[in-house]
Amino acid sequence: MAKTKTTFFCQNCGTQYAKWVGQCMACKEWNTVVEEVIQKEETKGWKRASNTAKKIAKPLRINEINIDKELRLNTYDLEFNRVLGGGLVPGSMVLLGGEPGVGKSTLLLQIALKLPYKTLYVSGEESQKQIKMRADRILPNSENCYILTETKTQNIFQQIEAMEPDIVVIDSIQTLHSDYIESAAGSISQIRECAAELIKFAKETNTPVILIGHITKDGSIAGPKILEHMVDTVLQFEGDRNYVYRILRALKNRFGSTAELGIYEMQGSGLREVNNPSEILISKNDEGLSGTAIASTVEGMRPLMIEIQALVSTAVYGTPQRSTTGYNAKRLNMLLAVLEKRAGFKLGAKDVFLNITGGITVDDPAIDLAVIAAILSSNSDIPIEKGICFAAEVGLAGEIRPVQRVEQRILEAEKLGFSTIYVSKNNKISLKNPKINIVLATRIEDVVRSLFD
Repeated sequence: MAKTKTTFFCQNCGTQYAKWVGQCMACKEWNTVVEEVIQKEETKGWKRASNTAKKIAKPLRINEINIDKELRLNTYDLEFNRVLGGGLVPGSMVLLGGEPGVGKSTLLLQIALKLPYKTLYVSGEESQKQIKMRADRILPNSENCYILTETKTQNIFQQIEAMEPDIVVIDSIQTLHSDYIESAAGSISQIRECAAELIKFAKETNTPVILIGHITKDGSIAGPKILEHMVDTVLQFEGDRNYVYRILRALKNRFGSTAELGIYEMQGSGLREVNNPSEILISKNDEGLSGTAIASTVEGMRPLMIEIQALVSTAVYGTPQRSTTGYNAKRLNMLLAVLEKRAGFKLGAKDVFLNITGGITVDDPAIDLAVIAAILSSNSDIPIEKGICFAAEVGLAGEIRPVQRVEQRILEAEKLGFSTIYVSKNNKISLKNPKINIVLATRIEDVVRSLFD
């Protein structure tokens, strides 16, 4: 019976080594040598396929390939289904990453508790009692969710063979280790080997597997980059701990669009799906406050109305401060330069603070006009009339530029009761008899005169 054999390869140039070294002698790169399996022992790991004769794949003419619609498993979570593209695809591998404490385990546990399918939740970070305490807060009674606390992949596969679950959840891939690799759990070679074994299991049994992955300090998935290439879908769960709202994005999706977005609200009983995020991102203050403007943005395929707050004050120190929360600071500096050069507003000696409420981060250029309106409103201490919103980009020449999907933005503003929306004159709008007043602007000066004169 074949023994497990491993050796070390440089991931940059492919040079082979008998043991691990810090620097590759061939290409001089550091920390690129990792352990790889050359020959596996047949009695370990996922072995169901080895017991049966496997049919050799043959090439097919592309016109002969059957493209019947793939059946998906409903997760009974509208936001999760939306981001996946309609549900879990059988045999798929989903990787969910996010900051510590953002709610990754809570999200997948509450989905596992709601599913009518037999679900195996494997945890290498918490005990069964800890998971039970959280489950009692979310959904006390569930007959289809099984909890396993194990980190060795060979033991996990033994339990999978015994119970044959419909869905497997792994929390997390960094805690697993395989007998094939001698390095510690969480190392590059262990993560890749464990992921490869799980992918083989998913494809051969047509069982979807969801992995939870840690992230590094710069926000990327921890471990080798090849992990993201191996899986079918990569989801990012993000949000500020100081706010209750969480955003689920798809960074990669082989079975759907990466433009979808899911929004949740963190509560004591778990994560609540937010079906109308525009209402929670706009304050319900009836008083007219200066420095506030409403922008119509699009996150993925979803239109949102967000509130932008600006504060302009005299600089106390010699150098004015430019501070932003949820917005690109370099773009703010560009818009301030446009205001000074093209519109004649002297803001070079004043502090400017900008905040997007709700704890979300937006990089849509369509909120440029709303940012400028909020800054000018704070500078002149004149509030913008309630019911006005903006959806336009601002160019370096001070022109109001068109944005994509403007009709979708207008309909969202109309649905939420706004009376006026400022857009670019160059936008092609084919809406018939809109209930909202559409103001077509060409330059910043037109908007300033309309709002503050």
